[in-house]
Amino acid sequence: MLENASILITGGTGSFGHTFVPMTLEKFNPRRLVVFSRDEMKQWDMAHKFQNDKRVSFIIGDVRDSARIARALDGIDYVVHAAATKIVPTAEYNPFECVKTNINGAMNLIDVCIDCGVKRVVALSTDKASNPINLYGATKLASDKLFVAANPYAGVHDTRFAVVRYGNVMGSRGSVIPFFMSLAQSGTLPITDTRMTRFMITLEQGVELVWHAFENMEGGEIYVKKIPSMNIVDIAKAVAPDARHEIIGVRPGEKIHEQMIGFEDAPHTFEYPDHYKILPAIHNWSSDHARINNGVRVDPDFMYTSDNNSEWMSIEVLQAWIDEHCGKIGKI
Repeated sequence: MLENASILITGGTGSFGHTFVPMTLEKFNPRRLVVFSRDEMKQWDMAHKFQNDKRVSFIIGDVRDSARIARALDGIDYVVHAAATKIVPTAEYNPFECVKTNINGAMNLIDVCIDCGVKRVVALSTDKASNPINLYGATKLASDKLFVAANPYAGVHDTRFAVVRYGNVMGSRGSVIPFFMSLAQSGTLPITDTRMTRFMITLEQGVELVWHAFENMEGGEIYVKKIPSMNIVDIAKAVAPDARHEIIGVRPGEKIHEQMIGFEDAPHTFEYPDHYKILPAIHNWSSDHARINNGVRVDPDFMYTSDNNSEWMSIEVLQAWIDEHCGKIGKI
């Protein structure tokens, strides 16, 4: 599907974009891959990595600016929407800015994608959008709802929209692993709560889920990857086995456990070998055979949370992953 296509990724200079771009270039050989983001320095640095690849181009712009999105989407077939204000404490203290990017920006992108005849759009979401307790999660829940409802909103246009939902992305900039690594030499690591658990997904797995969504979507689906969990204390032990732990308490807007599927979504959720799919409650789409596509409906009281997970990552497995990727953890 993506072979010889024109693809644009919003927020493409972030951790996801740094993995999506080279993986997609290698696997699909798109005709054109456009990185759209608002940070000129990040674009400058990233452009050096692809300066000899004529398929890759960069456009400065903000999803808050509809006219700029329209210019960037000229001739684009597929869009990955990765742009977001996503640091939980930052969103708590700057809610208006978070709303402008995560909600207004989503609305802008939806409108322009329809007007420009984009074929398919996949938006990145977060576990925090499921039963949100913080502003970031609330804005991403609103964004998810916008992308789901955008399918009938497209009217006679053939643009389709879907969502992929992630947990904690291992080693991404600003996440817990590089944070612990930066403090390892001090001999003390801060632990918010010893009960805390987190889902663990690699950037490569995230990219592959986006590819699957492009291939599989009928429109309106939320895809959730099956991934392992870890306790925060075990993550700290994997990073710095000899460090002592200082309990500092949960930060504003932070959950003890991550949730990617709540029991309210269970009636519309289907299971597949390596992922779940939440189908829209609207328009009876959750009973549409094309969208279900051989999935098995989950139990009525099903929930997918990081503490009730059937799969757990060991300290040894995480240590091996850190050893393999230590050169780029937290760098992108």
